[in-house]
Amino acid sequence: MSQTVVLKVGMSCEGCVGAVKRVLGKMEGVESYDIDLKEQKVTVKGSVQPDAVLQTVSKTGKKTAFWEAEAPAEPAKPAETVAAA
Repeated sequence: MSQTVVLKVGMSCEGCVGAVKRVLGKMEGVESYDIDLKEQKVTVKGSVQPDAVLQTVSKTGKKTAFWEAEAPAEPAKPAETVAAA
């Protein structure tokens, strides 16, 4: 069962990209991956579990989150905080 996992990873340089490449290269089930340093976006394709990919990339020490979860949550939180205050 092949699926695509998209992560937002806090990478600031090619060294960060290299660290992510190393852990993904060793991960079982990964068919391909694309790393976009400018967008701080990592797309992984293969027979993988999203949580396993997140944990594996987190081992690099970079701030890692699911791309979909990150985008809508950020604008909503400050509005809720302002409303509560």
